[in-house]
Amino acid sequence: MQSVLIFCGANPGHNPAYAATARELGRTLAMQGKRIVYGAGKVGLMGEVAEGALEAGGEVIGIIPFFLRKAEVCHEGLSRLYVVDSMHERKIKMAQLSDAVIVLPGGYGTFDEVFEILTLAQLGQGQHPVGILNQNGFYDLLLQQLDHMEAEGFLKPEHRKLTLSAGDMTELLHLLETYQAPPKTGKWIKL
Repeated sequence: MQSVLIFCGANPGHNPAYAATARELGRTLAMQGKRIVYGAGKVGLMGEVAEGALEAGGEVIGIIPFFLRKAEVCHEGLSRLYVVDSMHERKIKMAQLSDAVIVLPGGYGTFDEVFEILTLAQLGQGQHPVGILNQNGFYDLLLQQLDHMEAEGFLKPEHRKLTLSAGDMTELLHLLETYQAPPKTGKWIKL
């Protein structure tokens, strides 16, 4: 795991612990020599991740659509910045530049990004391990929903294993480092 894609909110949330953890994650990954890839925001948890990594001397690559850069939410002090035409191009570029994903708290955009990565992996178009940092139980209901989808026959056990989770950053990083991709199976093969 050399390049980690971070999906997280462009808002800080109400709990200051989310921002502190985002900054610490950026710092930790930088100190481990891991490159960070993210959506190039200077605001919210996105900005905290970037600042933590940059303060620790890390490499931070941002990918942002032109319309968001124009809205002045872009972090202009990154190691490298790619400006693309659309949100779709952004996701493609982020996936190309990374080999693992960490998900912090976020909203619609965070869910859109992580579920696209998981869908592609399910279809055999990628194998990024996805680690959800379930700080303060933020993702408890989502993780329960994934288990329910598996139990009801809408998600194969192999595909459920594409999503790792932990409430602690150190544990999550260990899970990602030791990740073994499940065997590839077709989405449409009987469960």
